[in-house]
Amino acid sequence: MAFDEHLADRIRQIMYDKGAGFTEKRMFSGLCFMVDDKMCCGTHIDKKSGESFLLCRIGEVAYPVAIERANCIPMNFTGRPMNGYVFVLEAGFRDDKKLADWLQLCLDFNPKAKKSKK
Repeated sequence: MAFDEHLADRIRQIMYDKGAGFTEKRMFSGLCFMVDDKMCCGTHIDKKSGESFLLCRIGEVAYPVAIERANCIPMNFTGRPMNGYVFVLEAGFRDDKKLADWLQLCLDFNPKAKKSKK
C-alpha cells in the first residue's frame, strides 16, 4: 500500500510538536494517524490523479466552514461523501503552517469523536 512518505513525515513532526500522542495504522489506501485509538488524520494518494491528499477528520460542526476553504473537497470513496471528513489537496497543505492548521482542526475534534467498533 503506497502513501506519501514525505507528507507522513511532516504530519509526524507537527504532531510531535503539538504534543499529540498518536499511533499509525495503514488504512484507506494510505496511512492514518490515530489519537486516543480514534482516526484523526492521514495520507491518501488519489488513484485517478496520483495526487497526495491529506485526510482530515474534523466532525460535522466544522465541516461546512472547512469545505468552503480553497483546496478542500469531500472525502468520497464510495460515491457518497463521508460526514465530518474532508480531503485537502496538495496546494492546501504545501507549507507547514497550512498543514498545522488542518491538523489542529483534526486534533480539536478528536476528543468528541467516537471510537469505531472493534
